[in-house]
Amino acid sequence: MLKAVISWSEFELTVSRLYIDPSYIALATNDAKFAIAFARIECHYYAHGAFMSEDSQLVKNADKIKDIPGVIVQGRYDMCCPPITAWDLHKVWPKGELH
Repeated sequence: MLKAVISWSEFELTVSRLYIDPSYIALATNDAKFAIAFARIECHYYAHGAFMSEDSQLVKNADKIKDIPGVIVQGRYDMCCPPITAWDLHKVWPKGELH
């Protein structure tokens, strides 16, 4: 199981940044406690549907935050979140400023 945990953590730490930081990757490959904790948090998040009750819940319920100003940040090289998700939210959230 530890091999899977390390692989998961290494993959996530690789795709979550534009430039791979070898010292950050070393945490996943050389520190079992870090790798286990990181993988556990990630798996918990995904297993619970990102704590949303349905797909596109935020977009579907944007009317509830329509009067609250905020900022939507979408990284140009974000490998985890497709840019269309930020754009979809921006279209339905008038006070959401997209960057």
